[in-house]
Amino acid sequence: MLDDTLLDDPAALQRADQDRALLALAGAGARVRTALRQAEAAGLDRLRPDGRPRAVLVAGHGSALTAAEMLAALAGTASLVVPLPPTEAAAPRADRAGAPPVFTAGLGWQLPGWAGPLDLLVISSADGGEQGLVGLAEQAYARGCAIVVTAPAGSPLAEAALQVRALPLPYVTSVLPEDGPPAAAAEPDLPAEDPAALWSHLTPLLALAQKIGLTQLPYDALPGVADLLDATAVRCRPDAAAYTNPAKGLAARLAGTVPLLWAEGPVAGAAATRFAAQLADRAGRPALAGSLPQVLTAHRGMFTGQLGAGADPDDFFRDRVEEPDPLHLQVLLLRHVPGPAGSAEEQDGPVEVPEEDAGPRSFGVTRAHRLAAAHDVRLTEYATARSDTLQALADLVALTDFAVVYLGLAAAQS
Repeated sequence: MLDDTLLDDPAALQRADQDRALLALAGAGARVRTALRQAEAAGLDRLRPDGRPRAVLVAGHGSALTAAEMLAALAGTASLVVPLPPTEAAAPRADRAGAPPVFTAGLGWQLPGWAGPLDLLVISSADGGEQGLVGLAEQAYARGCAIVVTAPAGSPLAEAALQVRALPLPYVTSVLPEDGPPAAAAEPDLPAEDPAALWSHLTPLLALAQKIGLTQLPYDALPGVADLLDATAVRCRPDAAAYTNPAKGLAARLAGTVPLLWAEGPVAGAAATRFAAQLADRAGRPALAGSLPQVLTAHRGMFTGQLGAGADPDDFFRDRVEEPDPLHLQVLLLRHVPGPAGSAEEQDGPVEVPEEDAGPRSFGVTRAHRLAAAHDVRLTEYATARSDTLQALADLVALTDFAVVYLGLAAAQS
């Protein structure tokens, strides 16, 4: 059981946050600005594309693939965006310094057979040491694809980008104070990902997409996202009381549950997928994500199983001293409901929608409420009223990222 009093103890949260996850999220806005500035200095602002590519393939792992899925959601059906996950793994070699290699260094990627001169390959890596991505860049060069590489300066991947005539863009790493030696990882070759790495992948990718006409975002969309991330960091700061901090409130709501993360629309769907991945990585919690309406049929069995309220796991004869509290099913529904530009609702960030709210609902949302109510499963809506789709996405992601880190820290201390 989560001791939610820990969420109101900033000193305890700081002691528990050994890898500075909260500080990394607080600096996400600064990373967006730095990544945008460095991308322009690297030559992105001088790029003069000759038409739009037939397809944009985005290769990487972890948050790089999440960024690709978010680009696909923002680009819509008018453009083909294809995430390229790794397809194989081999034993990695030690790096030049002789340090033990991480598992991702041995991953391998394959270019689809149809990819060719009409397509653009974007490779994004926070490490730059994956030989599989270097090989992928060589495959794309041999096929005549245009290539863009985002990687740390001086890394093998950044050097390979110059050999295949790719546009190299820098990856912005987190700059955090070192108060002591890093904590030993349970799996040294599978380290946890920087929770703010998403913005170092997504910012140059979106700046490139704007340049080639892949999205219809406003010219100041990315600076606006940086400001939004700063505002969320203030609202969700560790010393804000739980009743005023929406991320702490969401973390407390998630405790003791198996969440079903449902979404309405592609933007909320991308945020829900990110939410589920972060719950697994940062809080060690399972979650299922999906989009309406298909998720209603995909997850309906969960409501009548052992986790549903109708299964009544809290039986009379259960040992309440020795046995942990049973897990319960919960639905969190993420929505993008655009409001008037400049309205108060738009500036407040995602808000919990009351059950009695009289606002318009699609049939899928109405049916989701009926399904949850019929089985006594709690359903909570979180909606963003941002009129801009990118800011709506950032709104949902920023809130859920902070909530996941709070949940992980509080659970570790309970």
